[in-house]
Amino acid sequence: MDTVTVADERTESVGDRALVVETRGLAKRFGDVEAVRSVDLAVPAHSIFGFLGPNGAGKTTTLRMLVGLLTPSAGTGRVLGADLAGDGLALRRRIGYLPQQPRFYPDLTARETLQFTAGFFFRPGPGVDRRIDDLVELVGLQDRAERPVGAFSGGERQRLGLAQAQLHGPELLILDEPAAGLDPLGRRDVLDLMERLRDRTTVLYSTHILDDVQRVSDTVAIVSHGTMVAQAPIDQLLAGTEGAVYRLSTRGPTAAIRDRLARLSWVRDVQVHGDPHAADWAVAVDDETAADHHLLRIVLEDPALSVTDFGRRTFELEDVFLRIVEEATS
Repeated sequence: MDTVTVADERTESVGDRALVVETRGLAKRFGDVEAVRSVDLAVPAHSIFGFLGPNGAGKTTTLRMLVGLLTPSAGTGRVLGADLAGDGLALRRRIGYLPQQPRFYPDLTARETLQFTAGFFFRPGPGVDRRIDDLVELVGLQDRAERPVGAFSGGERQRLGLAQAQLHGPELLILDEPAAGLDPLGRRDVLDLMERLRDRTTVLYSTHILDDVQRVSDTVAIVSHGTMVAQAPIDQLLAGTEGAVYRLSTRGPTAAIRDRLARLSWVRDVQVHGDPHAADWAVAVDDETAADHHLLRIVLEDPALSVTDFGRRTFELEDVFLRIVEEATS
């Protein structure tokens, strides 16, 4: 037998909500230490899901429970439709895992490393060799495939680790701090690779690097002191959670329109800074549908006022993250 069969059945059909990972109250205690208190995860299929939190927040412990390396002390969880309390070995065959600091035999080449790992899943043969060739190309190690891993940079090791985790075609890829400790070029390469993997698998990764999350994630969960404090699509988090705020830049007299907007039932607050030559507005609303349909039209109805910029204000993830974590610990 010299062919390689990888997982073709994906998880869109797992549950009505197409969730690859779903946990409720997941917790882990080491003696008197509560490493994870309560984590509720809902990871959609074929998403890049950022598991965000400060160092020591419980991210690694949570991922190890999902992989089956640790047994939860409390709570429930399903991964790829299978209960965490069920057959852990069968589940791990469907998951690819990259620990925070992957270790390799330094004298083996990248290709030899992948061949060694393939021996745990497949019989040797041309199919395995083709699979390894594809992965070496995917992670951009074609020119280094025959070099000893001991001479690899940190970024090259991470790329090799990603190839190794993808070797058996997992339905879920779990990465623990995949870009931590890398220089900007290495981080860029790893993030680019994660984006390319979206069509092949679901990526759940932990990190404390906010810029990385904002760049590649489509859904984010935030954990603090072992407890889940937020989970939402990245666009929703960056839009704010206390009602929408629309920004405008205008030229011309602002008093008439400002007063008119302030009287509308769906407008909570109107702030205008500047002068008739260049004014910046912040209009907070309670009804986004009304704002989307009417706000700009109302402003444009004043012939003396011209609009040079208009849109919904978004926030940097750092601002959102700090606010959520501070509120959770206050």
